[in-house]
Formats: sequence, C-alpha cells, structure tokens
Amino acid sequence: MKKIFISIFFLFFVYNLQSQVLIALLLGDKLNTGKIEFGLDGGLNYSSIGGLESNNYSDSFFLGFYFDIKMKEQWLLNTGVMVKSTLGADKLTQNDLAYLGVTIPYEGNGDYTQKMSSFLVPIKAKYIFKNNFHVEAGPQVGWIYRSWIEYNYEDDLDNSVKIEENNKDIINWFDMGVTGGVGYRFLKGLGLTVNVNYYYGFTNVYKGKSGTNNSSLFLKVNIPFGVSDEKKEEIKEMKAHLKTKKEEKKAAKKKEKENL
Repeated sequence: MKKIFISIFFLFFVYNLQSQVLIALLLGDKLNTGKIEFGLDGGLNYSSIGGLESNNYSDSFFLGFYFDIKMKEQWLLNTGVMVKSTLGADKLTQNDLAYLGVTIPYEGNGDYTQKMSSFLVPIKAKYIFKNNFHVEAGPQVGWIYRSWIEYNYEDDLDNSVKIEENNKDIINWFDMGVTGGVGYRFLKGLGLTVNVNYYYGFTNVYKGKSGTNNSSLFLKVNIPFGVSDEKKEEIKEMKAHLKTKKEEKKAAKKKEKENL
C-alpha cells in the first residue's frame, strides 16, 4: 500500500512539474520582473560515487530551469529544479559489482555503469562582481526516483548490447549536500551565463554503506527566457552605446584619412 501511495504521489509530482515547466516557458515575460529572472538551465554533468573502487566519472546531459531573485545590491538568491539529471559512476569493477550485489555476470569486457535519475534543487547565494563574473554557494537537495546498473558491450557480430538491472531498493532516495561555483554573464550582464559548479553530497547513496556519497561537476549554461521592462531598457541603452562607439570609430578613421 505504501509503494502504491508513493507511486501515485510521484506520478502526480512529475505531471505537475512538467506542467509548471510548460507554463513557465509560455509566461517567461511575466515571470521575469525587475526583481526576478527566470530561464532555462542545462549542460553537462560529470558524476561519481565515493566508496567504490571505480573513480571514473559518468557523463550525461541535464536540463531544468532557474530563478535569480534579487536580494540587495549585488546579491541574488539562485534556485530552480534540474528536471532531467542523472547521477552515477562509470566503469564499475568486479569488486564494485560484488559490493553492490549485482547479478549481471562479470564478463571482463564492456562497461558497467551505475545510473540514477533524479530531481536536483540547488539553493545558492550568488554575488555578482562589476565585471559580470559571479561566485555562488549553498545547499542542494535531490530526489532519486530511479536507479539501475547498465552493462554495455558489443557481441561477436559487433552489435551493441545493453543490459539493465534495477537496484533502486538499495538506494537512499533522498540526497543532500553543498554546491558552489563561478560563472560569467555575456553582453555586459544582459546575455546568457556560463557556469562551472561542483556538488559534494553528505548522504550515503547506498543503504548501510557509509562513504558512498555523490559528487558532480556541472558545466552549465543559463538562458534567460523573456525579458523584464527593466532589462529591455538596459539592452536598449547598451545598443545605443555600442552604436555611438561604432560611429565615433568610423568618424575617427575618416578624419585620419583626410589628414593624410
């Protein structure tokens, strides 16, 4: 009964989350005000799990949305949800498979990978410097809703084969830790932002196995969706400034030619 209730809750949560993303995309201009900026958050994630013999990072794409909420002066509160994100570890060894109780036979060829689908929610304090670089740090929580061991190899006919074994029953569904990083925003603080963030988990990935914490390196791009009236005015002023500078350079070159 408990599993049925959790499944219903999960389906309801995913449905509502997808609806919220769609609504947010359609109402991007409304969500972006002078004090709140909404946008898409995506990129590459390189993750590993402590306590395993393998120290190889598993790479995957992630996608979500973010909110930058102005606090005071150059301080922001950054939050959001990584809706599609995968944690895990790559190239598990024979000892790792035995440690995790994996029943897929170890063949000595191919790659064994632990994969975990999750929702990740960072809550970071963000400080923006005058040169449009920023630093950010804060807690991050996650919900692991699917977990499996994936074995990929090529058979004798060079066909790619994939075998999956569900191991969600040995995974702790809740994850928590700290995250931080640096970034830069283009177009004098009005364009997209590139970030590098590192996450270190405090909780154990596997039940009863201490030291098996998540760690991830995120290479991110933040794209604002919709523009507030305040930002529109800033962009207008920036374009006017660039146009003036261009005309001044053109006039200076013309004058230089006339003086020759």
